[in-house]
Amino acid sequence: MRRTSASLVAGALVAALAWASGPSSPAIALDPTPGVADLTQDLNQILADSRLTIAQAGVMVRSAANGEELYSTDAGKLLVPASNAKLFTSAAAAEVLGLDYRFTTSVLSSGRKSGPVLNGDLVLRGTGDPTLLAEDYDALAAKVAAAGVKLVTGKLVADDTWFDDVRLGQDWAWDDETAYYAAPISALTASPDRDYDAGSVIVSVAPDGDGVKVSTTPETSYLKIVNNARAGSATDVLIERRHGTRTVVITGTVASSYSEYVSVDDPAAYAATLFRDALDKRGVRVLGKTVAGAAPEGAAELARKESMPLSELLVPFMKLSNNIHAEILTKAMGRKVAGQGTWTAGLKASSDFARANGVQVLNLRDGSGLSRRDGITPASIAQLLIGVRDEPWYQTWYDSLPVAGDADRLVGGTLRSRMRNTPAAGNVRAKTGSLTGVTALSGYVTSADGEPLVFSIMLNQYLSSAPRDIEDKIAVRLAQFSRTAPVDAAVQLKSATQEGPDLECSWLKPVQC
Repeated sequence: MRRTSASLVAGALVAALAWASGPSSPAIALDPTPGVADLTQDLNQILADSRLTIAQAGVMVRSAANGEELYSTDAGKLLVPASNAKLFTSAAAAEVLGLDYRFTTSVLSSGRKSGPVLNGDLVLRGTGDPTLLAEDYDALAAKVAAAGVKLVTGKLVADDTWFDDVRLGQDWAWDDETAYYAAPISALTASPDRDYDAGSVIVSVAPDGDGVKVSTTPETSYLKIVNNARAGSATDVLIERRHGTRTVVITGTVASSYSEYVSVDDPAAYAATLFRDALDKRGVRVLGKTVAGAAPEGAAELARKESMPLSELLVPFMKLSNNIHAEILTKAMGRKVAGQGTWTAGLKASSDFARANGVQVLNLRDGSGLSRRDGITPASIAQLLIGVRDEPWYQTWYDSLPVAGDADRLVGGTLRSRMRNTPAAGNVRAKTGSLTGVTALSGYVTSADGEPLVFSIMLNQYLSSAPRDIEDKIAVRLAQFSRTAPVDAAVQLKSATQEGPDLECSWLKPVQC
Protein backbone atom coordinates (compact mmCIF):
# COMPACT_ATOMS: atom_id res chain seq x y z
CA MET A 1 0.00 0.00 0.00
CA ARG A 2 1.29 3.46 -0.94
CA ARG A 3 1.37 6.39 1.48
CA THR A 4 -1.44 8.98 1.55
CA SER A 5 -0.74 12.70 1.47
CA ALA A 6 -1.27 12.88 5.23
CA SER A 7 1.24 10.11 5.84
CA LEU A 8 3.77 11.89 3.64
CA VAL A 9 3.49 15.04 5.73
CA ALA A 10 3.97 12.99 8.88
CA GLY A 11 6.90 11.26 7.26
CA ALA A 12 8.52 14.58 6.48
CA LEU A 13 8.21 15.66 10.12
CA VAL A 14 9.75 12.40 11.33
CA ALA A 15 12.50 12.85 8.78
CA ALA A 16 13.42 16.24 10.15
CA LEU A 17 13.58 14.90 13.69
CA ALA A 18 15.61 11.88 12.63
CA TRP A 19 18.12 13.98 10.73
CA ALA A 20 18.67 16.17 13.76
CA SER A 21 19.63 13.12 15.80
CA GLY A 22 22.58 12.25 13.54
CA PRO A 23 23.64 9.92 10.71
CA SER A 24 23.15 6.72 12.70
CA SER A 25 19.40 7.33 13.01
CA PRO A 26 16.86 5.03 11.31
CA ALA A 27 16.62 5.58 7.58
CA ILE A 28 14.06 8.25 6.66
CA ALA A 29 13.75 9.99 3.32
CA LEU A 30 14.66 13.65 3.51
CA ASP A 31 12.60 14.49 0.44
CA PRO A 32 8.85 14.01 1.04
CA THR A 33 8.01 13.42 -2.63
CA PRO A 34 6.10 10.16 -3.29
CA GLY A 35 8.94 8.59 -5.26
CA VAL A 36 11.51 9.13 -2.51
CA ALA A 37 9.04 8.06 0.18
CA ASP A 38 8.34 4.85 -1.72
CA LEU A 39 12.08 4.25 -2.16
CA THR A 40 12.63 4.64 1.57
CA GLN A 41 9.82 2.24 2.37
CA ASP A 42 11.15 -0.38 -0.04
CA LEU A 43 14.80 -0.12 1.04
CA ASN A 44 13.73 -0.37 4.66
CA GLN A 45 11.82 -3.52 3.77
CA ILE A 46 14.84 -5.04 2.03
CA LEU A 47 17.10 -4.26 4.98
CA ALA A 48 14.62 -5.80 7.43
CA ASP A 49 15.99 -9.20 6.34
CA SER A 50 16.46 -11.45 9.37
CA ARG A 51 20.07 -12.19 8.37
CA LEU A 52 20.92 -8.59 9.27
CA THR A 53 19.28 -8.65 12.70
CA ILE A 54 22.63 -9.22 14.44
CA ALA A 55 24.71 -7.60 11.73
CA GLN A 56 25.80 -4.06 10.90
CA ALA A 57 24.31 -2.53 7.77
CA GLY A 58 25.16 0.90 6.40
CA VAL A 59 23.61 2.32 3.23
CA MET A 60 23.81 5.68 1.50
CA VAL A 61 22.08 6.75 -1.73
CA ARG A 62 22.59 10.19 -3.26
CA SER A 63 21.81 11.93 -6.50
CA ALA A 64 25.02 12.30 -8.47
CA ALA A 65 23.49 15.26 -10.29
CA ASN A 66 23.05 17.54 -7.28
CA GLY A 67 24.32 15.60 -4.26
CA GLU A 68 20.87 15.25 -2.71
CA GLU A 69 20.61 12.51 -0.11
CA LEU A 70 17.82 10.10 -1.06
CA TYR A 71 18.35 7.41 1.55
CA SER A 72 20.61 6.86 4.53
CA THR A 73 20.85 4.34 7.32
CA ASP A 74 23.92 4.17 9.54
CA ALA A 75 25.82 5.79 6.70
CA GLY A 76 28.17 7.47 9.14
CA LYS A 77 29.25 4.25 10.82
CA LEU A 78 32.83 3.06 10.26
CA LEU A 79 32.62 -0.37 8.64
CA VAL A 80 35.04 -2.86 7.10
CA PRO A 81 34.99 -2.19 3.33
CA ALA A 82 36.82 -5.25 1.97
CA SER A 83 37.58 -4.55 -1.70
CA ASN A 84 35.54 -1.35 -1.71
CA ALA A 85 38.83 0.12 -0.49
CA LYS A 86 40.02 -0.26 -4.08
CA LEU A 87 37.71 2.59 -5.08
CA PHE A 88 39.97 4.93 -3.11
CA THR A 89 43.23 3.32 -4.27
CA SER A 90 42.32 3.29 -7.95
CA ALA A 91 40.97 6.84 -8.00
CA ALA A 92 43.99 8.17 -6.12
CA ALA A 93 46.33 6.33 -8.50
CA ALA A 94 44.59 7.88 -11.50
CA GLU A 95 45.13 11.31 -9.96
CA VAL A 96 48.58 10.91 -8.41
CA LEU A 97 50.26 8.72 -11.03
CA GLY A 98 48.17 9.68 -14.06
CA LEU A 99 46.52 7.42 -16.63
CA ASP A 100 49.69 7.43 -18.76
CA TYR A 101 51.82 6.04 -15.92
CA ARG A 102 53.91 3.00 -16.86
CA PHE A 103 56.14 0.73 -14.80
CA THR A 104 59.66 0.26 -16.13
CA THR A 105 61.88 -2.81 -15.80
CA SER A 106 65.53 -2.43 -16.80
CA VAL A 107 68.60 -4.57 -17.32
CA LEU A 108 71.71 -2.62 -16.35
CA SER A 109 75.46 -3.20 -16.54
CA SER A 110 77.84 -2.08 -13.82
CA GLY A 111 80.97 -3.11 -15.73
CA ARG A 112 82.71 -2.69 -19.04
CA LYS A 113 82.07 -4.80 -22.10
CA SER A 114 85.05 -6.34 -23.85
CA GLY A 115 83.87 -8.15 -26.94
CA PRO A 116 81.27 -10.72 -25.82
CA VAL A 117 82.38 -10.46 -22.17
CA LEU A 118 80.75 -8.16 -19.65
CA ASN A 119 83.26 -7.57 -16.86
CA GLY A 120 81.04 -6.78 -13.90
CA ASP A 121 77.53 -7.40 -12.64
CA LEU A 122 74.27 -7.61 -14.54
CA VAL A 123 71.42 -5.87 -12.72
CA LEU A 124 67.70 -6.54 -13.13
CA ARG A 125 65.85 -3.52 -11.72
CA GLY A 126 62.11 -3.25 -11.22
CA THR A 127 59.69 -0.49 -10.30
CA GLY A 128 56.70 -2.70 -9.49
CA ASP A 129 55.34 -3.86 -12.85
CA PRO A 130 52.71 -6.53 -12.02
CA THR A 131 52.16 -7.40 -15.69
CA LEU A 132 55.56 -8.97 -16.40
CA LEU A 133 55.29 -12.54 -17.70
CA ALA A 134 58.00 -15.14 -18.21
CA GLU A 135 57.97 -14.23 -21.90
CA ASP A 136 58.82 -10.63 -21.00
CA TYR A 137 61.88 -11.75 -19.07
CA ASP A 138 62.82 -13.84 -22.10
CA ALA A 139 62.48 -10.75 -24.30
CA LEU A 140 64.79 -8.83 -21.97
CA ALA A 141 67.30 -11.67 -22.11
CA ALA A 142 67.08 -11.64 -25.91
CA LYS A 143 67.98 -7.94 -25.93
CA VAL A 144 71.02 -8.62 -23.76
CA ALA A 145 72.13 -11.35 -26.16
CA ALA A 146 71.45 -9.06 -29.14
CA ALA A 147 73.79 -6.50 -27.54
CA GLY A 148 76.57 -9.07 -28.04
CA VAL A 149 76.91 -10.20 -24.41
CA LYS A 150 77.78 -13.89 -24.05
CA LEU A 151 79.51 -13.98 -20.66
CA VAL A 152 78.97 -11.97 -17.46
CA THR A 153 81.89 -12.31 -15.07
CA GLY A 154 80.05 -10.86 -12.09
CA LYS A 155 76.76 -11.53 -10.34
CA LEU A 156 73.14 -11.25 -11.34
CA VAL A 157 71.71 -8.57 -9.04
CA ALA A 158 67.97 -8.41 -8.36
CA ASP A 159 67.18 -4.77 -7.59
CA ASP A 160 63.76 -4.22 -6.03
CA THR A 161 64.78 -1.19 -3.97
CA TRP A 162 62.20 1.05 -5.67
CA PHE A 163 59.92 -0.20 -2.87
CA ASP A 164 60.80 -0.96 0.73
CA ASP A 165 61.36 -4.53 1.92
CA VAL A 166 58.07 -4.87 3.83
CA ARG A 167 56.42 -7.62 1.82
CA LEU A 168 53.12 -8.23 3.63
CA GLY A 169 50.49 -5.93 5.06
CA GLN A 170 50.91 -5.59 8.79
CA ASP A 171 47.29 -6.62 9.45
CA TRP A 172 47.07 -9.51 6.98
CA ALA A 173 46.16 -12.91 8.40
CA TRP A 174 49.14 -15.25 8.79
CA ASP A 175 47.28 -18.12 7.12
CA ASP A 176 46.87 -16.06 3.93
CA GLU A 177 50.65 -15.82 3.48
CA THR A 178 50.79 -18.58 0.85
CA ALA A 179 47.62 -17.51 -1.00
CA TYR A 180 47.91 -15.76 -4.35
CA TYR A 181 45.55 -12.97 -3.28
CA ALA A 182 47.95 -12.06 -0.44
CA ALA A 183 51.23 -12.50 -2.32
CA PRO A 184 54.28 -10.56 -1.10
CA ILE A 185 54.63 -7.09 -2.59
CA SER A 186 57.85 -6.31 -4.42
CA ALA A 187 59.15 -3.84 -6.99
CA LEU A 188 60.40 -6.83 -9.00
CA THR A 189 57.88 -9.57 -9.64
CA ALA A 190 56.24 -11.78 -12.26
CA SER A 191 52.77 -13.03 -13.13
CA PRO A 192 51.72 -16.46 -14.42
CA ASP A 193 48.79 -15.24 -16.52
CA ARG A 194 47.15 -12.25 -18.20
CA ASP A 195 45.01 -11.55 -15.17
CA TYR A 196 48.42 -10.45 -13.89
CA ASP A 197 48.35 -12.22 -10.53
CA ALA A 198 51.81 -11.00 -9.63
CA GLY A 199 53.98 -12.95 -7.24
CA SER A 200 52.28 -16.28 -7.93
CA VAL A 201 52.87 -19.52 -9.81
CA ILE A 202 50.19 -21.88 -11.09
CA VAL A 203 50.88 -25.41 -9.86
CA SER A 204 49.05 -28.11 -11.84
CA VAL A 205 48.56 -31.80 -11.19
CA ALA A 206 47.30 -34.57 -13.46
CA PRO A 207 47.02 -38.38 -13.17
CA ASP A 208 49.98 -40.18 -14.71
CA GLY A 209 49.49 -43.94 -14.49
CA ASP A 210 49.57 -44.83 -10.82
CA GLY A 211 51.25 -41.56 -9.99
CA VAL A 212 50.67 -37.83 -10.35
CA LYS A 213 52.45 -35.49 -12.74
CA VAL A 214 53.21 -31.97 -11.50
CA SER A 215 53.88 -28.93 -13.68
CA THR A 216 54.08 -25.18 -13.14
CA THR A 217 53.09 -22.12 -15.14
CA PRO A 218 55.49 -20.67 -15.95
CA GLU A 219 58.06 -23.43 -15.90
CA THR A 220 60.47 -22.57 -13.12
CA SER A 221 63.10 -24.14 -10.94
CA TYR A 222 62.39 -21.63 -8.18
CA LEU A 223 59.87 -23.77 -6.30
CA LYS A 224 60.82 -27.01 -4.59
CA ILE A 225 58.00 -29.51 -5.24
CA VAL A 226 57.32 -32.32 -2.77
CA ASN A 227 54.85 -34.59 -4.51
CA ASN A 228 53.09 -36.95 -2.09
CA ALA A 229 49.89 -37.17 -4.14
CA ARG A 230 48.66 -40.36 -5.76
CA ALA A 231 46.21 -41.26 -8.50
CA GLY A 232 42.70 -42.03 -7.28
CA SER A 233 39.05 -42.30 -8.21
CA ALA A 234 38.37 -38.71 -7.19
CA THR A 235 40.32 -35.46 -7.11
CA ASP A 236 40.83 -34.47 -3.49
CA VAL A 237 44.18 -32.77 -3.48
CA LEU A 238 45.92 -30.11 -1.41
CA ILE A 239 48.60 -27.92 -3.01
CA GLU A 240 50.19 -25.70 -0.41
CA ARG A 241 53.44 -23.80 0.06
CA ARG A 242 55.03 -24.11 3.46
CA HIS A 243 55.17 -20.80 5.26
CA GLY A 244 58.28 -18.75 4.61
CA THR A 245 59.78 -21.29 2.20
CA ARG A 246 59.93 -22.18 -1.47
CA THR A 247 58.65 -25.69 -0.76
CA VAL A 248 55.25 -26.69 -2.18
CA VAL A 249 53.80 -29.88 -0.75
CA ILE A 250 51.16 -31.81 -2.69
CA THR A 251 49.03 -34.42 -0.94
CA GLY A 252 45.80 -36.31 -1.65
CA THR A 253 44.38 -38.06 -4.69
CA VAL A 254 44.11 -36.95 -8.31
CA ALA A 255 41.63 -38.30 -10.85
CA SER A 256 41.64 -35.37 -13.27
CA SER A 257 43.68 -32.28 -13.99
CA TYR A 258 43.62 -29.61 -11.30
CA SER A 259 45.48 -26.33 -10.76
CA GLU A 260 46.10 -24.02 -7.83
CA TYR A 261 47.61 -20.54 -7.66
CA VAL A 262 50.41 -20.38 -5.09
CA SER A 263 52.28 -17.27 -3.98
CA VAL A 264 56.07 -17.27 -3.92
CA ASP A 265 58.02 -16.33 -0.80
CA ASP A 266 60.32 -13.78 -2.50
CA PRO A 267 59.00 -12.27 -5.76
CA ALA A 268 62.28 -10.56 -6.63
CA ALA A 269 64.31 -13.75 -6.28
CA TYR A 270 61.66 -15.59 -8.29
CA ALA A 271 61.74 -12.99 -11.08
CA ALA A 272 65.54 -13.17 -11.13
CA THR A 273 65.32 -16.95 -11.53
CA LEU A 274 63.05 -16.54 -14.56
CA PHE A 275 65.45 -14.00 -16.03
CA ARG A 276 68.55 -16.11 -15.37
CA ASP A 277 66.92 -19.15 -16.98
CA ALA A 278 66.04 -16.99 -19.98
CA LEU A 279 69.62 -15.76 -20.23
CA ASP A 280 70.88 -19.34 -20.26
CA LYS A 281 68.48 -20.22 -23.08
CA ARG A 282 69.69 -17.18 -25.02
CA GLY A 283 73.33 -18.20 -24.65
CA VAL A 284 74.26 -15.66 -21.99
CA ARG A 285 76.18 -17.18 -19.08
CA VAL A 286 76.45 -15.43 -15.70
CA LEU A 287 79.36 -16.72 -13.63
CA GLY A 288 78.36 -15.22 -10.29
CA LYS A 289 75.45 -15.99 -8.00
CA THR A 290 72.08 -14.29 -7.96
CA VAL A 291 71.97 -11.74 -5.13
CA ALA A 292 69.71 -8.94 -3.92
CA GLY A 293 71.07 -5.43 -4.17
CA ALA A 294 70.82 -1.99 -5.72
CA ALA A 295 72.12 -0.89 -9.10
CA PRO A 296 75.17 1.36 -8.76
CA GLU A 297 75.00 4.97 -9.87
CA GLY A 298 75.76 5.39 -13.54
CA ALA A 299 75.00 1.80 -14.54
CA ALA A 300 74.44 1.51 -18.27
CA GLU A 301 71.10 0.31 -19.59
CA LEU A 302 71.20 -2.75 -21.84
CA ALA A 303 67.49 -3.49 -22.11
CA ARG A 304 64.18 -2.01 -21.03
CA LYS A 305 60.53 -3.04 -20.79
CA GLU A 306 57.64 -0.65 -20.17
CA SER A 307 54.27 -1.85 -18.96
CA MET A 308 50.88 -1.01 -20.35
CA PRO A 309 49.65 2.39 -19.13
CA LEU A 310 47.59 2.65 -15.96
CA SER A 311 44.53 3.39 -18.10
CA GLU A 312 44.71 -0.22 -19.36
CA LEU A 313 45.84 -1.80 -16.09
CA LEU A 314 42.73 -0.43 -14.39
CA VAL A 315 40.65 -3.01 -16.26
CA PRO A 316 42.08 -6.24 -14.81
CA PHE A 317 42.71 -4.44 -11.52
CA MET A 318 39.14 -3.30 -10.93
CA LYS A 319 37.10 -5.77 -12.97
CA LEU A 320 38.79 -8.76 -11.30
CA SER A 321 39.50 -7.04 -7.96
CA ASN A 322 43.23 -7.74 -7.99
CA ASN A 323 44.69 -7.21 -4.50
CA ILE A 324 48.32 -7.16 -5.62
CA HIS A 325 47.70 -4.39 -8.15
CA ALA A 326 46.18 -2.29 -5.38
CA GLU A 327 49.20 -2.68 -3.10
CA ILE A 328 51.74 -2.10 -5.86
CA LEU A 329 49.93 1.08 -6.93
CA THR A 330 49.83 2.21 -3.31
CA LYS A 331 53.60 1.89 -2.96
CA ALA A 332 54.10 3.48 -6.39
CA MET A 333 52.12 6.51 -5.22
CA GLY A 334 54.28 6.73 -2.11
CA ARG A 335 57.41 6.63 -4.23
CA LYS A 336 56.16 9.42 -6.48
CA VAL A 337 54.77 11.71 -3.80
CA ALA A 338 57.27 11.20 -0.98
CA GLY A 339 60.19 9.38 -2.61
CA GLN A 340 59.37 6.34 -0.47
CA GLY A 341 57.86 3.16 -1.86
CA THR A 342 56.10 2.32 1.39
CA TRP A 343 52.57 1.61 2.53
CA THR A 344 52.75 4.58 4.90
CA ALA A 345 53.60 7.08 2.16
CA GLY A 346 51.21 5.56 -0.37
CA LEU A 347 48.26 5.38 2.00
CA LYS A 348 48.81 9.01 2.94
CA ALA A 349 48.60 9.90 -0.75
CA SER A 350 45.32 7.97 -1.07
CA SER A 351 43.88 9.52 2.07
CA ASP A 352 44.95 13.04 1.11
CA PHE A 353 43.28 12.62 -2.27
CA ALA A 354 40.05 11.35 -0.68
CA ARG A 355 39.91 14.24 1.79
CA ALA A 356 40.52 16.72 -1.01
CA ASN A 357 37.33 15.33 -2.53
CA GLY A 358 35.29 15.90 0.59
CA VAL A 359 35.73 12.55 2.36
CA GLN A 360 35.78 13.12 6.11
CA VAL A 361 35.96 9.64 7.68
CA LEU A 362 38.57 7.22 6.36
CA ASN A 363 41.04 4.73 7.85
CA LEU A 364 43.12 2.90 5.26
CA ARG A 365 45.58 0.22 6.35
CA ASP A 366 46.30 -1.17 2.88
CA GLY A 367 45.29 -0.53 -0.70
CA SER A 368 43.25 -3.65 -1.40
CA GLY A 369 40.92 -3.98 1.58
CA LEU A 370 42.50 -7.23 2.76
CA SER A 371 43.04 -5.75 6.22
CA ARG A 372 40.17 -6.03 8.68
CA ARG A 373 41.36 -2.79 10.26
CA ASP A 374 40.42 -0.80 7.17
CA GLY A 375 37.48 1.43 8.05
CA ILE A 376 35.29 3.47 5.72
CA THR A 377 31.75 4.80 6.02
CA PRO A 378 29.08 4.45 3.32
CA ALA A 379 28.80 8.24 3.39
CA SER A 380 32.52 8.55 2.62
CA ILE A 381 32.28 6.19 -0.33
CA ALA A 382 29.26 8.04 -1.73
CA GLN A 383 31.13 11.33 -1.36
CA LEU A 384 34.13 9.94 -3.24
CA LEU A 385 31.90 8.64 -6.04
CA ILE A 386 30.38 12.10 -6.46
CA GLY A 387 33.62 14.00 -5.95
CA VAL A 388 35.55 12.32 -8.78
CA ARG A 389 32.92 12.86 -11.49
CA ASP A 390 34.55 16.09 -12.65
CA GLU A 391 38.06 14.65 -12.87
CA PRO A 392 39.56 14.44 -16.39
CA TRP A 393 40.27 10.73 -15.87
CA TYR A 394 36.80 9.94 -14.55
CA GLN A 395 35.39 8.23 -17.65
CA THR A 396 38.31 5.80 -17.91
CA TRP A 397 38.04 5.05 -14.19
CA TYR A 398 34.26 4.65 -14.39
CA ASP A 399 34.64 2.24 -17.32
CA SER A 400 36.93 0.05 -15.20
CA LEU A 401 34.16 -0.74 -12.72
CA PRO A 402 32.37 -4.10 -13.05
CA VAL A 403 29.09 -3.98 -14.99
CA ALA A 404 26.12 -5.87 -13.56
CA GLY A 405 25.01 -8.91 -15.53
CA ASP A 406 27.52 -8.60 -18.39
CA ALA A 407 28.92 -12.10 -18.99
CA ASP A 408 32.16 -10.83 -20.53
CA ARG A 409 34.76 -11.43 -17.83
CA LEU A 410 36.63 -8.18 -18.52
CA VAL A 411 33.42 -6.14 -18.66
CA GLY A 412 31.15 -7.65 -16.03
CA GLY A 413 34.06 -8.64 -13.84
CA THR A 414 32.97 -9.61 -10.34
CA LEU A 415 29.37 -8.58 -11.19
CA ARG A 416 29.03 -10.68 -14.32
CA SER A 417 26.76 -13.26 -12.67
CA ARG A 418 24.68 -10.77 -10.72
CA MET A 419 21.46 -8.86 -11.48
CA ARG A 420 20.97 -10.50 -14.85
CA ASN A 421 17.61 -9.87 -16.54
CA THR A 422 16.78 -6.96 -14.26
CA PRO A 423 16.71 -3.17 -14.80
CA ALA A 424 20.14 -3.10 -13.13
CA ALA A 425 21.79 -5.29 -15.79
CA GLY A 426 24.11 -3.23 -17.97
CA ASN A 427 23.21 -0.25 -15.80
CA VAL A 428 24.88 -0.69 -12.41
CA ARG A 429 28.62 -0.10 -12.40
CA ALA A 430 30.00 -0.86 -8.99
CA LYS A 431 32.83 -2.31 -6.93
CA THR A 432 32.21 -5.46 -4.97
CA GLY A 433 33.86 -6.30 -1.68
CA SER A 434 34.11 -9.62 0.13
CA LEU A 435 35.68 -11.05 3.26
CA THR A 436 34.26 -13.65 5.61
CA GLY A 437 31.43 -11.82 7.37
CA VAL A 438 31.80 -8.77 5.10
CA THR A 439 30.17 -7.86 1.81
CA ALA A 440 29.90 -4.48 0.12
CA LEU A 441 28.71 -2.98 -3.14
CA SER A 442 29.25 0.66 -4.07
CA GLY A 443 28.98 2.52 -7.33
CA TYR A 444 26.71 4.13 -9.86
CA VAL A 445 23.24 3.47 -11.28
CA THR A 446 20.92 5.42 -13.54
CA SER A 447 17.33 5.67 -12.32
CA ALA A 448 14.20 5.06 -14.37
CA ASP A 449 14.00 8.83 -14.85
CA GLY A 450 17.54 8.94 -16.24
CA GLU A 451 18.92 10.48 -13.05
CA PRO A 452 22.47 9.41 -12.13
CA LEU A 453 22.71 8.06 -8.59
CA VAL A 454 25.56 6.91 -6.38
CA PHE A 455 25.15 4.31 -3.68
CA SER A 456 27.15 2.46 -1.05
CA ILE A 457 25.97 -0.70 0.69
CA MET A 458 28.17 -2.16 3.43
CA LEU A 459 27.14 -5.25 5.42
CA ASN A 460 29.33 -6.49 8.29
CA GLN A 461 29.24 -9.14 10.99
CA TYR A 462 26.54 -11.44 9.61
CA LEU A 463 26.76 -15.15 10.39
CA SER A 464 24.93 -16.43 7.32
CA SER A 465 26.34 -16.97 3.86
CA ALA A 466 27.08 -13.66 2.14
CA PRO A 467 23.76 -11.76 1.72
CA ARG A 468 24.69 -10.36 -1.68
CA ASP A 469 21.08 -10.73 -2.78
CA ILE A 470 20.27 -7.85 -0.41
CA GLU A 471 22.79 -5.66 -2.22
CA ASP A 472 21.32 -6.71 -5.55
CA LYS A 473 17.75 -5.99 -4.49
CA ILE A 474 18.75 -2.49 -3.44
CA ALA A 475 20.64 -1.88 -6.70
CA VAL A 476 17.71 -3.15 -8.77
CA ARG A 477 15.30 -0.94 -6.83
CA LEU A 478 17.53 2.07 -7.48
CA ALA A 479 17.50 1.29 -11.20
CA GLN A 480 13.69 1.41 -10.98
CA PHE A 481 13.59 4.59 -8.92
CA SER A 482 11.40 7.39 -10.21
CA ARG A 483 10.57 10.59 -8.40
CA THR A 484 7.06 10.59 -9.83
CA ALA A 485 6.07 7.28 -11.42
CA PRO A 486 4.98 4.40 -9.12
CA VAL A 487 6.98 1.18 -9.13
CA ASP A 488 5.16 -2.09 -9.76
CA ALA A 489 5.07 -3.67 -6.31
CA ALA A 490 5.13 -7.14 -7.86
CA VAL A 491 8.54 -6.66 -9.43
CA GLN A 492 10.23 -3.89 -7.48
CA LEU A 493 12.20 -6.13 -5.11
CA LYS A 494 13.31 -8.74 -7.61
CA SER A 495 16.99 -9.38 -8.13
CA ALA A 496 19.00 -11.94 -10.04
CA THR A 497 21.97 -13.18 -8.07
CA GLN A 498 23.24 -16.39 -9.61
CA GLU A 499 23.95 -19.14 -7.13
CA GLY A 500 27.65 -19.42 -6.51
CA PRO A 501 30.46 -19.37 -3.96
CA ASP A 502 30.31 -17.18 -0.88
CA LEU A 503 33.26 -14.99 -1.86
CA GLU A 504 33.92 -12.92 -4.95
CA CYS A 505 36.00 -14.40 -7.75
CA SER A 506 39.16 -12.55 -6.80
CA TRP A 507 39.45 -14.96 -3.86
CA LEU A 508 38.51 -18.19 -5.59
CA LYS A 509 40.68 -18.87 -8.62
CA PRO A 510 40.96 -20.85 -10.70
CA VAL A 511 38.10 -23.35 -10.67
CA GLN A 512 35.25 -21.09 -9.64
CA CYS A 513 36.19 -18.25 -11.95
